Amino acid sequence: MSELIKNPDKLLKLEDELNKVIGIRREVKESDLENLPYLHACIKETLRLHSPVTLLIPHRATETCQVMNYTIPKDSQILINTYAIQRDPEVWEDPSSFRPERFMNSSMDYQGNDFRYIPFGAGRRICPALSFASKVTRLVLASLVHNFEWSLPEGTKPAELDMEDIFVLVLDKAVPLKVVPKARLQTDEV
Repeated sequence: MSELIKNPDKLLKLEDELNKVIGIRREVKESDLENLPYLHACIKETLRLHSPVTLLIPHRATETCQVMNYTIPKDSQILINTYAIQRDPEVWEDPSSFRPERFMNSSMDYQGNDFRYIPFGAGRRICPALSFASKVTRLVLASLVHNFEWSLPEGTKPAELDMEDIFVLVLDKAVPLKVVPKARLQTDEV
């Protein structure tokens, strides 16, 4: 929500997609999710910028090996910094900007098959709740955007939103988002 509020043009694009696919009368259903690619792109981009965890579960080298001219000794503990990987300017164009369009028509997904994008980890230690989290997150965000108009408190401009993160067990916003919801009027029109 923070990224969408900070980028009103992206929020409008998402609202437009939801209105086209869902219409104005009915609630968002799980079966709608496959027809909402921009919603999915918004969530992927948010997870790229604000990965749920910054350091994946530690790994251990079972044998001495070479990785990009570095020798990793046997039994070394290896920490993978997803925050740095997913904001790497050598991999991502304009890495600090919220641009969901970068995931439109992209095969890159949460499954950990592309090491440029691993918000839930990869391999045997990938998050076991990945498929559940993916569906629930899309369903909740779609419902919030579809059923409410969102605005900032009086006098606050989107450009003023603090997007800084703090590193605790999971990545969290340093300054919590404060928004004002207004229920959308439901009509009988289709």
